[in-house]
Amino acid sequence: MLDDRVRAVLERLEREDATERDQGLPASERARQVAPTTGRFLFSLVAPQTDCEVLELGGSRGYSTIWLAAGVRYLGGRVLSVESDPRKIEAWHRNVEEAGLADWAELVEEDALEALPRIDDVFDVVFIDAEKEDYERLFQLSREKVEPGALFVADNVLSHPDPLAEYSAARQADPTLESVTVPLDRGLELSVVLR
Repeated sequence: MLDDRVRAVLERLEREDATERDQGLPASERARQVAPTTGRFLFSLVAPQTDCEVLELGGSRGYSTIWLAAGVRYLGGRVLSVESDPRKIEAWHRNVEEAGLADWAELVEEDALEALPRIDDVFDVVFIDAEKEDYERLFQLSREKVEPGALFVADNVLSHPDPLAEYSAARQADPTLESVTVPLDRGLELSVVLR
C-alpha cells in the first residue's frame, strides 16, 4: 500500500534524483534509480501475489526496494535486496526505515556476484538493475533460485542496448522461458520461467 509515509519517501527520492541529473553528476555518484512509472509497474507485478518473495539485485538507495516492499506488504512476502556501495547502503537503510517498510525488506551488503551462491532461498520475482556487464552472470546465478512460474525483470535493456541487447536476445531464445521486451521507460525484459 502506498500510504503517506511511502509516498513521502518516494517523492523525496524522485526530487533528489532529478537534482542529481540536473547537476550532471556522474552515474557512479547518482542514485541510478528506476523511473517512477517503472516503480509503479514493479508494484503492480508483486502486489497481487500471495507471499511473494522478491530478489532485487542492485538496491541502490532503496527507491525500487520501496516500491517492491510496498507491493509485497499487501498480501505478504518480502524483498531481499543486494547492494555493495557503502554510500548507498546507508541511504537504503534510512529510506526503507523512513517509509515504514523495514519489516518487508532486508539488505545483503555485498557484491551480488559473490552473495548469490550463498543465498539459500526460492524467489518468485527477480529484479535485475545492477552493472550492465553483470546481467548475464546475475541471471545465471539467480536461475538456480527460482521455480517454474517465477518472473525475471531486467531494467535498462533499451537504454543500454550494448551489452543488454545480447541479454534480451539470450532470454528470448531460451526455450525454458517466455520472454518479452517491454518498452516502458528505459526498457524492461520480462522473462517467465516455464521449466
